[in-house]
Amino acid sequence: MDSTGLKYIGAGLCMLATAGSAIGEGMLIAKAMEGMSRNPEMYGKLRTGMILGSALDETTSIYSLLVAILCLFVG
Repeated sequence: MDSTGLKYIGAGLCMLATAGSAIGEGMLIAKAMEGMSRNPEMYGKLRTGMILGSALDETTSIYSLLVAILCLFVG
C-alpha cells in the first residue's frame, strides 16, 4: 500500500477518536442533567462542572480533527 492510502487510513482513525469524544460528551451532559433534576439546589455547581467537562472533552475532538487535517494535507 502506498503512502496515499495510509494517509486516508490515519485520518479515518483520527475521526474515530472524535466519535468517541462525542459519545463521552453526550454521557457527561446526560449525567449532569440527571443530577440537576434529582438535586435542583446544586444546579450552579453541576452546570459549572458540566461546562468545564464539556470544554475539556471537546479539545480531544479538536485535536483529533487537527491531526486528521495534517495527515491529509501536510503528510
